[in-house]
Amino acid sequence: MFKIPRTSLVLAASLTLAGLIPARAEPIPPLQESAFWKSEVEMGDLPPVEERIPDDPVIVDLAAKGREFGHQGGTLRTMVTRSKDIRQMVVYGYSRLVGYNEKYELVPDILASYENADNRTFTLHLREGHKWSDGAPFTSADFAYWWNDVANNELLSPSGPPDFLRVEGELPQVSFPDETTVVFEWADPNPNFLQSLAQARPPFIYRPSHFLKQYHADYAEADALAAEVDDARVKSWAALHNKLDNMYKYDNHMLPTLQPWLNASSGKKIRHNFVRNPYYHRIDSNGVQLPYIDVIEMEIVAPGLVAAKANAGETDLQARGLDFRDVSILKKGEAGGNYKTYLWQTGVASQIAIFPNLNYADEGWREVLRDVRVRRALSLAIDRKTINQALYFKLGKPGAMSVLPASPFFDEKNLKAWADYDPDQANTLLDEAGLDKRDSSGTRLLPDGRPMELVVETAGERQEVENALQIVTDTWREIGVKLVMRPLDRDILRNRVFAGNTMAAVWFGWDNGIPQVYTSPAFLAPTDQVFLAWPKWGQYYQTSGDVGEAPDMPAAQRLMELAHDWDVATTDEQRAAAWKEMLGIHADQVYGIGILAGAPQPVVVSNTLRNVPEKAMWAWDPGAHFGIHRVDEFFFAQ
Repeated sequence: MFKIPRTSLVLAASLTLAGLIPARAEPIPPLQESAFWKSEVEMGDLPPVEERIPDDPVIVDLAAKGREFGHQGGTLRTMVTRSKDIRQMVVYGYSRLVGYNEKYELVPDILASYENADNRTFTLHLREGHKWSDGAPFTSADFAYWWNDVANNELLSPSGPPDFLRVEGELPQVSFPDETTVVFEWADPNPNFLQSLAQARPPFIYRPSHFLKQYHADYAEADALAAEVDDARVKSWAALHNKLDNMYKYDNHMLPTLQPWLNASSGKKIRHNFVRNPYYHRIDSNGVQLPYIDVIEMEIVAPGLVAAKANAGETDLQARGLDFRDVSILKKGEAGGNYKTYLWQTGVASQIAIFPNLNYADEGWREVLRDVRVRRALSLAIDRKTINQALYFKLGKPGAMSVLPASPFFDEKNLKAWADYDPDQANTLLDEAGLDKRDSSGTRLLPDGRPMELVVETAGERQEVENALQIVTDTWREIGVKLVMRPLDRDILRNRVFAGNTMAAVWFGWDNGIPQVYTSPAFLAPTDQVFLAWPKWGQYYQTSGDVGEAPDMPAAQRLMELAHDWDVATTDEQRAAAWKEMLGIHADQVYGIGILAGAPQPVVVSNTLRNVPEKAMWAWDPGAHFGIHRVDEFFFAQ
């Protein structure tokens, strides 16, 4: 095969969703061998860096980004509060087929380039010579294995390929013309395809086939596979395959990866170490292979200890597990702890939001919560200004759950809808809803005579939530509603919501508070059980009607229609119109009772850590928390 000389490689970078823009030629600078892997290279256990990176790596010009050029080395300490959250390394690493840059533009990353033909045909071009972390080639065969042998294997994927690949109920035609080309083709547009690939939790439409074939019945020798199943103490080869195939969980240290750091720890530990990927595909324009940092040490600590340990200087980069209430203790510890505390913007639609469950199993309560007058009254009876002052020193923005001003769909009317503190109007609405009778303590009575004691369940992870609910308890009492707060473990809370056993829950607002015209509004419609106001409706959509309940309220049905309108739209104007109407419906119907948005997120940064932005956005999606800010470009000053 003809190979382009390394000094004149072409990096075709697609910067718009419309397809490719003119490519630019960029020579690869002289490469520098990693001190971390030098001994392995000298002993012949690892190829030199020239043979480890792709023929056309991502070349990062840090000067153009206003950042410092760094050097390799060092161990970065950070903390999580649950053992399962080692998956944050996939989030923070943010190695994606396509990903968002710091301007929230979609650009190729793992991919060399892509072509988009009318949102119907997507041609993905891989990088020649790209390798998995164990040195095996990363090719279209890894996409073919996932598509043919995982996603469409009933034993491994009983529900079939993921929903984002279904358009009008139909799956794409997927082809693999050569080792570096993959084509997804639909009859109808799938405008959400690229955005899905860039998510904080990516769909991983590829697998390290050379590794997983050892555990697949279609490829492995039967007796050897049976022995592996017995050793793993699982019931079948499919159970073993799924146990080992944890691209996102990141808990299988044997599974090859394309992330900047690979898991070097096995089993459950208090500290997990992640070491630099010797085959990582990004370099800086000085020829230094990224990531700069050699090792990330992730310690698992109790939630209440994160701020105290940060205060003591026991972390180099920390935001997870910290709340705004921790800022004072963090500021006090800066001198002795050798760190500084940044305050980043938050990207969620609401810092705290209460979600009445419209699918609650109790029929009496379900009818009450489905009355929009009740939801509006509950919102009107929240003193958001007092909460903002008491918990956030007026740095938050009180208002209903809606998108943030950074989104083109922001509308002040939606932010203010049913969000003024007006107990009189709230009382009137509840009276009109037929809840005009009260017991001797002043608590309103449901139509069946039970007291209106609204149980609000929380994940018990954020003190600010419980503090806010204490204030809400007082103001709801004024309108005859008794709030009962019930803290639970996060997983227990979600399972209770999904089962219809939770009356109301508290969480953040929409993860994406800064949607653009290219962002799918599916999360505004009943398409997923994780939106806590309608878990059963979401289950119905996700299982094609096998589980859950069909949406039976007109406004929710309209949201589904509008989400579909966005999917099939052919112009940005049509997509924007769908977004605006959906946001208007949410503002009017108050499916989630937002309290305030924009409360700053404290970020602790070691004084020796460089290239961490002082002002930035802390957002799950889009953004992947630290991911969009490229942790692989952070380094320690010598």
